[in-house]
Amino acid sequence: MSRLSTTYTSTTRASTSRSMTRPATARTNTGRPGTSRPGTKHTDTSDTAITVALFESRGVAREVGIAAMDRDTGRVVLVQLADCPTYVKTLHQMHVHWPSVVLVPETFVAHAHGADGVNTGSSLLARFVTEEFPEARVEPVPRKWWNDSAGGYCLRMEFITQLCVEDHERAATLVSVADKYYALSAAGALFKHTESRLNTRFATGSLKIRYAPVEGTLMIDMETARNLELVGNAVHRKSGHSLFGVLNHTYTSMATRLLRANILAPLTAEDAINARLDALIQNENRFSDVRDALRRLNKLDFDKLISSLASSEVRVSNVAKSAYSRVSQMLGLQSIVRNLPFLQKALAGTRSQLLQIVYEMLSDKRLALIGDLIADNLNEEAGPVKGGLAAVNARVYAVKANRHRLLDVARETFKENVGDIMQLSTTLSEKHGLPLSLLYQESGFVFVLKKTEWVGELPKGFLHVSSQKGRWLFSSMELKKMNARMRDALDETLILSNKIIQDLVAQILMYSGALYTASEAIALIDLLWSFAHTSIIRPEFTGTLAVKSGRHPILETVQAAGTLVPNDIYCCDASFFQIVQGPNMSGKSTYLRQTGLLVIMAMCGCFVPAEYASFRIHDALLTRLSNDDDMEKSLSTFAHEMTTSAMILGLATPNTLVLVDELGRGTSTIEGIGIAHAIAEELIRIKCFVFFATHFHELSTTLSRQPAVVNLHLSVQRTHKSTAGLGIVFKYRIVDGLPDDLGHYGLQLARLADLPHDVMEEGKKVATALADLHAQQERESESNVLAIHRRAVLKLRTQLTQAFEHCALPDSELVSYLARFQKNLIRVFHETSSV
Repeated sequence: MSRLSTTYTSTTRASTSRSMTRPATARTNTGRPGTSRPGTKHTDTSDTAITVALFESRGVAREVGIAAMDRDTGRVVLVQLADCPTYVKTLHQMHVHWPSVVLVPETFVAHAHGADGVNTGSSLLARFVTEEFPEARVEPVPRKWWNDSAGGYCLRMEFITQLCVEDHERAATLVSVADKYYALSAAGALFKHTESRLNTRFATGSLKIRYAPVEGTLMIDMETARNLELVGNAVHRKSGHSLFGVLNHTYTSMATRLLRANILAPLTAEDAINARLDALIQNENRFSDVRDALRRLNKLDFDKLISSLASSEVRVSNVAKSAYSRVSQMLGLQSIVRNLPFLQKALAGTRSQLLQIVYEMLSDKRLALIGDLIADNLNEEAGPVKGGLAAVNARVYAVKANRHRLLDVARETFKENVGDIMQLSTTLSEKHGLPLSLLYQESGFVFVLKKTEWVGELPKGFLHVSSQKGRWLFSSMELKKMNARMRDALDETLILSNKIIQDLVAQILMYSGALYTASEAIALIDLLWSFAHTSIIRPEFTGTLAVKSGRHPILETVQAAGTLVPNDIYCCDASFFQIVQGPNMSGKSTYLRQTGLLVIMAMCGCFVPAEYASFRIHDALLTRLSNDDDMEKSLSTFAHEMTTSAMILGLATPNTLVLVDELGRGTSTIEGIGIAHAIAEELIRIKCFVFFATHFHELSTTLSRQPAVVNLHLSVQRTHKSTAGLGIVFKYRIVDGLPDDLGHYGLQLARLADLPHDVMEEGKKVATALADLHAQQERESESNVLAIHRRAVLKLRTQLTQAFEHCALPDSELVSYLARFQKNLIRVFHETSSV
């Protein structure tokens, strides 16, 4: 594996039933990769050019092979994994590489439909893919493409061996995929499709093919990605208010793609994370030097350029257009190679091990050889120019003179034709007394005349008059003839230049491994610079989740400075189940989302907004945060809750972070409490870190026998002068213990909706009567008193254990600390002694 590459895989444990309906996932507002300029805060969700091939084993075992190719960048990722019945891990991999086309065997997609119109013949995986990616085209391809009888395994390995780029990772890739039958089958179909359907071939040793093992990254299901707004805003699709928008200060498209992949699949290797964090601790001068070097590469896509050079159409319909593109690509490569030394110089002398590796990658001698080849064949002053005649001239004169006699003649002819057109413009201007100028468009030159400089009819002989931004555009028969001669000369020039360029490309592709390595290095340093741009506090990895004065990274960019209330987070092996309570609008959901976002930022290798931060390395982040119906699957709120909860219980391990908000609210109160308690007990048994927000205060009692349970609440303050008319003020501050009784807060909130007065009075009357009856039963319940005593004793036990194992207080302060424990226990027993 590469020292810098990140694997987009997940490590999970699953045991769910086949009949289970997969939870709804992000499909409207998030998911697709975007590109944005440095400093911008929006996500461009333009269509991707990624084709994914899926091949599944037959029988009970669900072994899935995945091959994903980005046609623009020439990168191919192969994955083989064992999945659960809901294919969560397979869909997670596909979300990291958002597909525009999904290839499946013809046998996966049948045309039989049931009475309700649902396709009952398709494989379960194909149906899930269709639901998850409604905008992607699922394309059945012949079965023989996956297992060609003429070649079989040998043919598929030959594809990999022939196309894989020559670099230090090639041997590891070939060894890794050798025994991955399903991944190889998917790769074979992918390459067959590219050649047969897309009319594209790749040069030998020109694709960056890598095998991604199923380990090394945090598994985040896509419902979690949507609810946490990782790569897109949940309300406004083009809004930059997402974690991706907050962290995206990248200059290059390669880094933008890498950032998105890291947010959806953060690292789980502590050494790799710390290496990134070490790289962020640099002086201000180096920060500025790297920024200036990256600006020279702004908006360039090195991967896409390499792939374009390596690919060729099997059947070329327009030779001149193809030649124009090829010359443009070489000019782009010339610009990149010319600017790489500036980035290399900015990293010289760094003490960061990771940046030293990047420096070595940019110092590859093969890059210098490529630079020499380009310098020998192309003019130094020829570089990428945007639009107009200047861009055409840059391509016409890209190749040095005296390289091809016919090329020199064609150039001279083109130059004379352009001169004739200029002379025609001058002649017509003098003849008609018009201040004419020329504008070059794709079809050739047109005359331009400002509307303020001419009023009335144009002289006869001018054709195709059109209006554009305060000026007239028009032509003439003589100009059209000259444009045709000029276009012929231009096409001949580009075709002759392309012959020289093709020879140059063939030589450069011998060193394509160095180009991909340099692209990877640029992407990583750009990503690290983007992280450094938002750096605050470096996180530690200690096995304990402890954050002091942490802030929600997205809300921090929305709210005015100083208005966001910071909150502490603490979760460890002795208190891994946190019950979070508080009234509506007090900030419970924000607190849970803040916890998940800070964990993701830290595991990406980024600093976090806090005064201190310590984290645990998790293998998965699973959440149940929304209370929406799923109309597409005819699931009610409660059914949606249960399917999501089943997925969490099936995938959770002791190293998983689970965030649950308002579980059981979709059914009756008694049933909701029972289900929430049962799910909570199972999560406690698994011993994963859990933040469990709820309005069911009964859970504090039913779960009190569990020593790992901690009660938290969002504080509020009673007042009679609340501007909101609720009688309370929200503090948005997390504190220990159970919340105070707010006296029918829900009725106060309902009053703001302007319900009729008699309706509100009747509601208050009934609620008060039921509350009094419940309180009387609680007071008279011996089991309730026993539960209170047990809870107090277990809490004391946990506090004493923590004090014994972790306390570093002086003796005098320790005595005072223990005295408070004793006082609290005595108070609890005294209050319940009269019952």
